[in-house]
Formats: sequence, C-alpha cells, structure tokens
Amino acid sequence: MYKVLPCLSGRCAFLTGQQSRSWPTWAKLHLASGALCQKSAFKYPHTDLPEMPPCQFIPEEYKGMSKERMMEIRKQNCNPMTMKVTSYKNPVFIHQGHMQWLWDVDGRRYLDLFAGVATVSVGHCHPKVTAAAEQQLKKLWHTTNIYVYPTLHEYCEKLASYLPDPLKVVYLTNSGSEANDLAMLMARLHTGNYDIITFRGSYHGGSPQTMGLTSNAAYKYPIANGLGCTNTMCPDVFRGPWGGSHCRDSPVQTIRECSCAEGHCMANEHYIGQLKETFATSVPSRVAAFFGEPIQGVGGAVQYPKNYLKEAYKLVRERGGLCIADEVQTGFGRTGSHFWGFQGHDVVPDMVTMAKGIGNGFPMGAVVTTPEIAASFAKGVHFNTFGGNPVACAVASSVLDVIREEGTQQISLHVGTYLMTELAKLRDKYEIVGDVRGKGLMIGVEMVKDKASREPLPAEAMVEIFEDVKDMGVLIGKGGVYGQTFRIKPPMCITKEDADFFLAVFNKSIHNYMEKR
Repeated sequence: MYKVLPCLSGRCAFLTGQQSRSWPTWAKLHLASGALCQKSAFKYPHTDLPEMPPCQFIPEEYKGMSKERMMEIRKQNCNPMTMKVTSYKNPVFIHQGHMQWLWDVDGRRYLDLFAGVATVSVGHCHPKVTAAAEQQLKKLWHTTNIYVYPTLHEYCEKLASYLPDPLKVVYLTNSGSEANDLAMLMARLHTGNYDIITFRGSYHGGSPQTMGLTSNAAYKYPIANGLGCTNTMCPDVFRGPWGGSHCRDSPVQTIRECSCAEGHCMANEHYIGQLKETFATSVPSRVAAFFGEPIQGVGGAVQYPKNYLKEAYKLVRERGGLCIADEVQTGFGRTGSHFWGFQGHDVVPDMVTMAKGIGNGFPMGAVVTTPEIAASFAKGVHFNTFGGNPVACAVASSVLDVIREEGTQQISLHVGTYLMTELAKLRDKYEIVGDVRGKGLMIGVEMVKDKASREPLPAEAMVEIFEDVKDMGVLIGKGGVYGQTFRIKPPMCITKEDADFFLAVFNKSIHNYMEKR
C-alpha cells in the first residue's frame, strides 16, 4: 500500500501514495530513529523504514543527567506508580519538544501522536503560548482570587464566550480530576440528590470521589470510594451486544451490519432500554447527575449512537438530575466539527468540565455551569489557592487565541478525517484491526483476535506493535477496558504529511506482527 524509498544524498523521499518530494539541502532530515540521514544504525534495514517528514527546528544538545541515573532516581525516589505507568520496555527519555515533535536525550526525533495524553492542544512549546507565559512570569507569578487581577477576568470572559447560554459561570481548578470532583459536589448540593450515573469503561479522574465515576478496574483500589456512583452499560456499537453500520457520528462506521432504516437505530433503542433498566433497579427515583464524555477517552475513543445522549439527558432530567459533559479530552476543537464534543450530540449540558488541552499542558482545569447552579454552591465558601493563577490564565487565554488564529479545529477536522479514512483501509486489510472510530483528532483503533469474535487482541501482541511503532519514530497511546485500543490524539497542528508517515509506520508494524504470527 505504501512505497518507501531510501534516503539519498541531499534528497529524502518518504512515501504514502504521494509523489516523492525533494527537500533543500539545508533541511534537517531525520529517519524514524531520529538520526540524521547519513547514520545507519537501525533496527530494520535502511530501505525498510518509512521516511519521517522533515523538521527545520534544531533542538538544544542534551547535557543533563544520564539515562541510567534518571532510572535509578525513578525507582528509588519517585513513587512506585511512576514506574508502573512508564510506557515501553525501553522507555523514551524526552528532552525537548516543538509543535508535533519530541526529541529524546540522544537526539532521536519522534512524531507525537498522543500529546501527553491528549493534553498538548496547539503544539509543544508553541511560540505564542510560550511568549504569553514568559510575559506574565515577568509581571506576576501568583496571587489568589481574593484579589481582583485582570488575567483572571479576561480569561473567564473569553472562555465563557465559547459556551452556549446559560453556561456562563466559570470555576477554575488545577486538573480534570479536581474539576469533576467539584462538579459532583455542585450537582449534589443543587439537586438535593446523591446518586450519580456514569458509563462502564469511563475515566473521570483518580481522586477518592472521582474514582467512583471511573469504571475501569485498573484504576480502582479495594477501599470505599465514590459512594453513590452507579455505572450503566456503555452504548458501544462495536464491542457491545448491539451495533450497526451507521450508528455513530464518525467518518468511519463499524464492520457490523444492520437493517435499520435511515434515521432509525435499533442499537440506540436497546442501549436506552438498558439505561432505563438502571433507573428501575440501581438508583433511587431521584438522582443528582449523569456524567458522560462525548467520546470516551481512556475507554478507547468509544462513540455512542447518534441520538443516545439526547435521549439520556431527557431521562436524567425527568428524575431531577443534572447532565454533565466531561470535555477533558474532547474539548477545544479536538473533535473537529465542533469546539465542544457535546455540540456534536445536539445537547446542552448543565455543567461542562474541562482540563488537559485548556492550557496546552500547563496544569489547569475548569467547571462551567449556569448562574442558577452556581448560586446553590455559593451558600458555603469554596476557595482554591491556585485556581485562576495569573500564569495559568495567561497561558489558557493564548491557547484560545491560537486555536482561532491558526485554525486548529479545522486541522482536526480535515487531517483527522483523512487519517481515519486511511486507517479504515488498514482495517479492511488486516484481520486484527477490528474498528477505526472517532471524530477529528480523537481517534481509536481497536485491535482484535479476529473480526468474527471481536475479542481483544492479547496484551503481549498490543505491546509488540506499540513498541514497533515507537521504534519507527511515532508515539501513540493505548486504552480500552482491556488495553486493546490504540489511541491517536496528537497536538492539533499535525499535517497530512505527518498522517501519511504514521500510516506507513502503522502499516509496517502490523505487517511485522502478522509475519511473525
């Protein structure tokens, strides 16, 4: 499917079904290993590697701590969880980043298609965002919101302008877990009810309260946590008991067949039926809230039938509950068609929580809600020392400016749609690629033993492909309840050229695995 040519003197042709292109001799051309063209110490034969697109940015030479010493400290002084979550058998030692690129301490370059878990929204060390941070650092690092300072108010007004009425009241936090924790409290205070419903397979945070919202055994501990949280069946039209060939709002549908007429979805009816069953059996007649990601993130970019959230919101509100959209991963234009993921479902939630892309990697989160709900919360005193920090507000404000000025939402739509469409061709080519789904640059590729059973590809096989992709110069993520889904959520500045490079790498890595199998 992809033709790959070797690196020649002064000319590198990387291929993806496009014509080869000659680059100026001044361009710093890196192969998948990140080495310059003339180096040849690769895991694969030279001509066997897809060629990495050029990048004119030259990183600083690394002169810091040795890799061996870093690993010693990581094992001795960092908490044990740090080692547990370290990706790859041979870890990547990151030194510097620029837009969609990362360099390790040895000078190898990587195309970052995971963005620090869907967090770097507009690009690593984006010049405009960096300049905003530097300018604010010279002026005021920190004060608290017991004082009135311009950056806080300028940002709250700007952020609120991106949300529909009546979502106009902003609470600033430091993370997504904190934002979701706060939303849980606000919902319970406002409604006078306690029970909250979320989807199975969801991830909403790791604090003691949000751990109850999260429905994935890997993130659970054997202690009482998140009391009053109930998980309902996730309306997953690929792995779930019901699905079809045009259920979801995505350029790529499932391989499952159905006989539904246009505008009618049998799968949606069954999944709504399961939600009604949850109401009838597992919670009181009145509930506090329903939490839902517009597209599941950690769960593996799972999408629901097109009208599911609209019908679910109606059922929740009939029982006195609030509807909360967790936009920690889907927000800020990542889905391409809309600025917020919930807009693609034609709903308006009562609260929106956000983090990650809000600050392009700067620690920040937010809850945006209605004046009515905010008034209920004002009966007590809530104070956050770092929420609305001047530097955080300056960074987040510049992120909104970049999204508007550089058209990152449009990039997400066009490059993401192209990437998914091409990935679907690999799904049709390989038996182990079960599903390709998502919107914009919120993409999941679910791997299976075979398409008939749709059983998850074993963990050791996922690791093998995952490592191979990394060794050829691309960083992606993994997710899903069984770790069976590759997650592609890059900085929203990637190009079609980058997408083609990844497609060639991914195709090669699956081919390598299939040959061994």
